[in-house]
Amino acid sequence: MASLSVKPGQRFTVPDWQNNSLLISADAEQQRYNSHHIRQEGRALRNETGNQAKWDEHNTRTRLNDRITSVDRWREALARCLTDIDLEIDALTKVKEAAENALQAKNLCLDVAIECLTFRESRRDIDVVRDPVEEELLREVKVIEKTKKELQQRVDEAFKQLCLLKEARQQLNCDHRHKLETLELDRQCVSFNVTSGNISFKVNPTRIPDGTTALREWELNSQCNKDRAEAEMRASVDLRGAITLSIAQTNNELDAQRIATEFALRKRIRDMEGALSELRWQEQNTLEEIAEMEEEIRQLEEDLRKRTLDLKVAHTRLETRTYRPHVELCRDQAQYGLTDEVQQLEGTIRALQQKRTESQDALDALYRQLHRIQTDIGYKTNSLQLDNKCMDTRRKLVIPVEKFEPDVDAVNRTRNLPRNSQLELA
Repeated sequence: MASLSVKPGQRFTVPDWQNNSLLISADAEQQRYNSHHIRQEGRALRNETGNQAKWDEHNTRTRLNDRITSVDRWREALARCLTDIDLEIDALTKVKEAAENALQAKNLCLDVAIECLTFRESRRDIDVVRDPVEEELLREVKVIEKTKKELQQRVDEAFKQLCLLKEARQQLNCDHRHKLETLELDRQCVSFNVTSGNISFKVNPTRIPDGTTALREWELNSQCNKDRAEAEMRASVDLRGAITLSIAQTNNELDAQRIATEFALRKRIRDMEGALSELRWQEQNTLEEIAEMEEEIRQLEEDLRKRTLDLKVAHTRLETRTYRPHVELCRDQAQYGLTDEVQQLEGTIRALQQKRTESQDALDALYRQLHRIQTDIGYKTNSLQLDNKCMDTRRKLVIPVEKFEPDVDAVNRTRNLPRNSQLELA
């Protein structure tokens, strides 16, 4: 008879089998418990760190905005101070020129007085007497020389004060420019966020750069610049008042022949204004055409972008369809349509690119022409300003020196000067 074959090997008991199953279940529950605990800790950590990061970023943004406000207040204060000091420089320059003109006018008076004394030296015999006329002439010479000395002193003081004003203005302008750069950087920092494209890790970002100053030192620097400029302006106001008073105390007139020159200047100014009007009309039309061409280029680029996106879609569709399995990879109507669409889009893109190139060339030509027009306008504007300045300068020839009053109030610093008047130090 055949016997039952028994497979060799270790045999476990039923309790061993049950214990093994229970151990596996217990281990699974323990691992799930550990995993759940870790997940809960991770969620709590994520919430805590997320909230902390949001609050830190909010506090940083608030501090940046507060700093921007502080810097902007100083920028406005420095800008107002720059405007005031520019007005004061223009005003003092005009008063200095008036003092120089008054000083020049004294030469004729002195020449006449000396000539009269010279004539009287030709007297003979008993007529060579020290009479009241000679005494008055000698006194007149002394008064004229004293007046010239005082005016020359005022001119020198005005020159020195102009140098101080220019120096103070340079410091103000430098500080104002630094404030503008700082505002631009801080505003850029405020605009950064996690979606910004230009954020990255930096090497040692928490370092303290060389030349870093304390907040108090920063405030004192701007305050000192502003205080110095205001002090120089007050000194300039006092000096202008003294110069104006010195000019008003002189009683001499300046005479000059001007009719032919002024007539030629007026005619030249009229011709220049006509040429400027024509150039400005051409400039306006060119600017309008440039604006229209730029809009056209923008539309071309927008259409080019859209067609490029359409081409990407068509390429992606064609590429995706290449993965159809086996016999499904057939050239069906959709395949022909996509191929035609790609070819059509490529031709459209080439045409748009060509037209964009032509439009850009036309725009460049318009800009070159605009540059020529504006350069010519600059030349003619400068010539017209110079001619107008000549007319303003010649106006002094018909105003008696003792009645000459500069277009500047010595106390309130109100004035009516050309906007582009410049300081010319002789």
